[in-house]
Amino acid sequence: MLVDDYFPVAIFALVAMLFPAVAFLMGKLFRPTRRSELRDSTYECGERPIGVAQIQFHVQFYIYAIIFVAFDIVTVFLLVWALAFAGLSETAKIFAVTFLIILLAGVFYSLKKERILWI
Repeated sequence: MLVDDYFPVAIFALVAMLFPAVAFLMGKLFRPTRRSELRDSTYECGERPIGVAQIQFHVQFYIYAIIFVAFDIVTVFLLVWALAFAGLSETAKIFAVTFLIILLAGVFYSLKKERILWI
């Protein structure tokens, strides 16, 4: 009986593992193999590229990205906590408030360092 319950899961896992391999194989079999200068160039909105594509970005862009991802994840947690706050235990409420305090400390630190002047 236990084997019958997990048989669909095993089939799904097998298909999930085989699908990428089959997709790569089909792409390799059916893609065109002719090389040309135009095909090897970088596509930039229909314009011919000017200059090198390997430029260094300022580290501030990466800081923005990290801060955005951190605060984006936090908003997902805050939505769940807001919906279930009344039913949470006291321990969970303490953890939620501690998490918010750490988040606010990060916001104030970023503001102090003038990393996120855009908010």
